[in-house]
Amino acid sequence: MSFVYGEDKIMEFLLHHKSEFEEYLLSEAVNVRDKIEEILLIGNVDLLNNAHKLIRYIVEQNETDMIAFAEKEGVTWATHSLTLSFKLEWIQAIRRTLWIFIYKFGQAKEAFFEDSKVFFDLEIKVNEKVDVFLKSFFVSYSDYKDKLILAQQNLVENLSVPIIPVNSTTCVLPLIGTIDYSRIRIIEEKVLMEIGKLRIETLILDLSGIIEMEAEMISDLLKILDGTAMMGCKTVVTGLRPEVVKKMIRSGIQFDNKTETKGTLQQALKDHLVVT
Repeated sequence: MSFVYGEDKIMEFLLHHKSEFEEYLLSEAVNVRDKIEEILLIGNVDLLNNAHKLIRYIVEQNETDMIAFAEKEGVTWATHSLTLSFKLEWIQAIRRTLWIFIYKFGQAKEAFFEDSKVFFDLEIKVNEKVDVFLKSFFVSYSDYKDKLILAQQNLVENLSVPIIPVNSTTCVLPLIGTIDYSRIRIIEEKVLMEIGKLRIETLILDLSGIIEMEAEMISDLLKILDGTAMMGCKTVVTGLRPEVVKKMIRSGIQFDNKTETKGTLQQALKDHLVVT
C-alpha cells in the first residue's frame, strides 16, 4: 500500500483512534498540556482541534491550505504574544504522535513498510509538510510582530513629539524627558513635516519638562529652529531651565535674533494666542 493512494484510509484510521491520538499527543507535549486552556482563553486557539486540522493537511498533502492555516496561526500567536516555545513543542509532539499512529496503521494493515522505498517516500512527504508549516508559521509570526513593533514605535514617537494646534496658525510642542540623538532626529522630522502640513506660522517650543540636555543636542535643536525659520515659521522657546542655559553659555551656543524666548508657556500663549 502506498501513502499517496492511502490518505483516505490513514485519515479514517486516525479519526477512529482520535481519543487515543489526543491522549498520546498530550503525553508528548509535557509543557503545553497544562497551558491548553490558558492559550484558548488568551488567543482563542484550540490546540487539539488545530492539531487534527494540521494532520489532515499533512496526510492529504494539502500544502496550499496548510500554508494559509500556518500564516493565520502566526498572526494569532504574534497578536496575543503567545509563547513560541510552546508552539514549537506542540508541533514536534504532533510530528512524533503522527508517526506513532502511522506505524500503528501499518501494523494493522500488515507489511505496510515491507518496501523501504514506500517508507522513505512517506517520511519525505510527512516531514516536509511539517517543516513547511513551521517555516510558514514563523515567517508569518515574525512579519506580523515586526509590524506591531513598528506601529508601537510610531505611537511612541508621536507621543514623544506632540505638536498641539492651539489655533489655525499656532502650535505648541511641549518636550518632556531626555533629548538624545534618536529623539532629536524624530523632532526634526516631525516638526518640519507638520509645519508644511499644517501651515504653522508660530511654533511654541516648551522646554520646561527638559531637565538636562547635552550641548550637542542643544546645538542640533537650534539647527531645527533654523529649519523652521527657512520654512517661514516663527519659533518661540519657553521654559528654559537654568541648567540648560548654563550649558549654552559655556558652549557659546545662543539663539539667533529670529527666535523669541519666554519664561513660561503661559506667557507665550498670552502673547501669541489669537482665536480665529
